[in-house]
Order: sequence, then C-alpha cells, then structure tokens
Amino acid sequence: MIGYRVKSLREERKMTISELSTKSGVAKSYISSLERNLQTNPTILVLEKIARILCIKVDALLYEQTDKGMDEEWMAIMQDVMGSGISKEEMREFIGDRKCTPR
Repeated sequence: MIGYRVKSLREERKMTISELSTKSGVAKSYISSLERNLQTNPTILVLEKIARILCIKVDALLYEQTDKGMDEEWMAIMQDVMGSGISKEEMREFIGDRKCTPR
C-alpha cells in the first residue's frame, strides 16, 4: 500500500516519476517498482527522501489517512474564497510561497 500512496500523492502534485527521482535522489526504477508494489519494504531513508519532496510526513506513506475531511470553519472560509471570484490559479499563486518547498 505504500507504493499506492506514493503514486497517488505524486500524481496529485502533477509530478512524474523522473521528477520525483531527480528531486529525491531515489532511483527512478526503484520508485517505479515501489509504485507497482514490486518493492514492498522500502527503508526509512528512502521514505524520508520521498516524503520530503512530496511535502508530507513519513507517517502519511506508512499509514492510511482516514480523516480527510475539513472542519466547518475551513469549509466556510473556502466557500467565501470561491465566492469571491478568485481563480484557482490566483489562489495557487497566492499560497505558492507559503507551501512546502522541497529542497
């Protein structure tokens, strides 16, 4: 299941295996094998490298996250933002400097 989570998170970030490999220093073939569940026991060092680039904690790769909901206050804020007319691109640009920036 770790491989599925790596692939899912990588794709959410619109990142290719090659990009993840280059940024993390983990071989492309290894990431590919991990994502296809051919490699099922990665070292903690590999997971740390991948997690850093995906801007998540290692725990998010190891354990399935069941609580993905937003609290009501966040929902209200997001509805206000969406109603303001700001585009997704403008919002991404606004938060761009504030989100995780992998080394």
